[in-house]
Amino acid sequence: MASFAQAVPRGISSKLFEINWAFVLLVLLIGVIGVTMLYSVAGGGWEPWAIRQLTRFSMGFCLMLGVAMVPPRFWMAIAYPAYLGVLLLLVGVEVIGVTAMGAQRWLEIGPIRMQPSEMMKITLVLAMARYYHDLPPEKVSSIIGLVVPAVMIGAPVALIVKQPDLGTSVLVAVTGVAIMFLAGISWKLIIAGIVSGLVGAVGLIRFGLEPYQRNRIMTFLDPETDPLGAGYHILQSKIALGSGGLTGKGYMQGTQSHLQFLPEKQTDFIFTMLGEEFGLVGGIGVLALYALLLGHCIMIAISCKSMFLRLVTMGVTTTFALYVFINASMVMGLVPVVGVPLPMISYGGTVMIVMLGGLGLILGAHVHRGAEPSKGGGLFG
Repeated sequence: MASFAQAVPRGISSKLFEINWAFVLLVLLIGVIGVTMLYSVAGGGWEPWAIRQLTRFSMGFCLMLGVAMVPPRFWMAIAYPAYLGVLLLLVGVEVIGVTAMGAQRWLEIGPIRMQPSEMMKITLVLAMARYYHDLPPEKVSSIIGLVVPAVMIGAPVALIVKQPDLGTSVLVAVTGVAIMFLAGISWKLIIAGIVSGLVGAVGLIRFGLEPYQRNRIMTFLDPETDPLGAGYHILQSKIALGSGGLTGKGYMQGTQSHLQFLPEKQTDFIFTMLGEEFGLVGGIGVLALYALLLGHCIMIAISCKSMFLRLVTMGVTTTFALYVFINASMVMGLVPVVGVPLPMISYGGTVMIVMLGGLGLILGAHVHRGAEPSKGGGLFG
């Protein structure tokens, strides 16, 4: 079994002392902003979103701290089984998945509804980090160093595209490619991959997307062509953002959102509502909190001695950064509307728990940054 040498700190009390509390405070601040905005979305009520968001954030926050206490050797041991398990759940979505809002993306197990595609973002990072950690450096750009990771990325992406969920499939694919890049594949292969990806994207847009997904892309290019249909979301979002001005209309005073002009304001377009109520200053302030958190993530990755922890940290960081970038760009009309939530602020259960669990891995990488892994190990560690 691949194992980590005994490295400081080992006891729970020592680990708590080693936690990056500035990182924790930033997560807490962003989570509080999310609950506060959902309270405003409901017109000053805890139901139906704010109280559930607070409950889920509290659970996820405790999960984050718990994950940070777990030694890295455990995450290495379960990396492949976790990936395969979530891949099977994605297959299950195809067979017995629950359909909502025109997409089949969820599984119901008793009272629990889960979205396996969100879980794949973390398990893919763990599995690829484990693979490249065990792979000799000279083989990173070899056939085996490229084909195996490509299959690991392609299998879940193909299943997620079929749901259909274009936004999540893009996030999973980009995160996987980013890990390949960070593992050290050659620039020639990177350029070839980018060219192939662009060609594939053109083919996907032309032949592989659902009509509504194609409409989103066309509407992004010219939303005014269908202001009451496909272009409605982005036009209302731009109106709301613009009406907020420099300092906003005030908390719970947003007219576009509270008069029901702004769609999906509790999920995909919550940043628009924040901009309307707190203006440019509020929007930049929230993005600054995200930037500070991402900066901490990058510094933690740099401080880690092991390839596994560095790749896990940067893989989760890439996913988190993509969430923020795509959501903020989407509501400003800079990218097509693809249904990507704003981390820890948008309403959502699976996304919240998975993202906080991923941040727990990063926090744990800081706690165990001095750990030195040994190579090798079978499929189950």
